[in-house]
Amino acid sequence: MDKEMEESMMGALENVIDPELGIDIVNLGLVYGVHLDEDGNAGVEMTLTSMGCPMGPQIVDSVKQALAELPEVKDTEVNIVWNPPWDKDKMSRYAKIALGVS
Repeated sequence: MDKEMEESMMGALENVIDPELGIDIVNLGLVYGVHLDEDGNAGVEMTLTSMGCPMGPQIVDSVKQALAELPEVKDTEVNIVWNPPWDKDKMSRYAKIALGVS
């Protein structure tokens, strides 16, 4: 997968908003990686802010919908991982400012 496609996928994922925090999952630092194979199968490795996150299924569905908007993507598999664990240091400067986190 080329850098341009990776940027397109990450750009699409910036449209996925964490419903509890009101910030997109990319700026929250929840997306650890994306890939796309030659058959159009996308993969997203990501985490959630907590293991018991009640919005997890909704966020996963939103990830699949966002990537389905890209013509190159035929199907998406989302892999939720807990290692490395998420913490506020993974957030972008924008997310930290928006949430008042230092």
